[in-house]
Amino acid sequence: MDQNKLKAAHEELKALRKPIHNVNAKHKESLSQLEHIAVKVTDSVGSVGFFLVIFTWTLLWLGWNTIAPDDLKFDPFPAFVLWLFISNMIQIFLMPLIMIGQNLQGRHAEKRAESDFDVNVRAEKEIEVILLHLEQQNDLILKILANTEKADMTK
Repeated sequence: MDQNKLKAAHEELKALRKPIHNVNAKHKESLSQLEHIAVKVTDSVGSVGFFLVIFTWTLLWLGWNTIAPDDLKFDPFPAFVLWLFISNMIQIFLMPLIMIGQNLQGRHAEKRAESDFDVNVRAEKEIEVILLHLEQQNDLILKILANTEKADMTK
């Protein structure tokens, strides 16, 4: 193995080396305040907790307006017009906000994937240099062994 080839590979690695950046922190810093809100809402709405809140609210609303005395009902069975209106308004307002949050999360995932790819490419080049170095060391060890055997034979 040629010493110059190893040095050249090592110098190439040094030249290609870029400082490591925390992609997660950079992405978080790049978000505007409204985008932070969109991501938080997307994370919250996509949780089991939000589902349980909506499910409980629906059960209480529909249960009360089905079972309660007629003079205490505020959205009587079978229409539930107010419940449908409020449910639809929640959906209409959350749908675009969730889509925005998902787009932002997708952008973040793409940046993480690019960063992972860069790290993998750099690691591959470093491994190649290490293997070249090991080959060179192996060649040197074999030469030393051969010289030692020659010296032992001449004694």
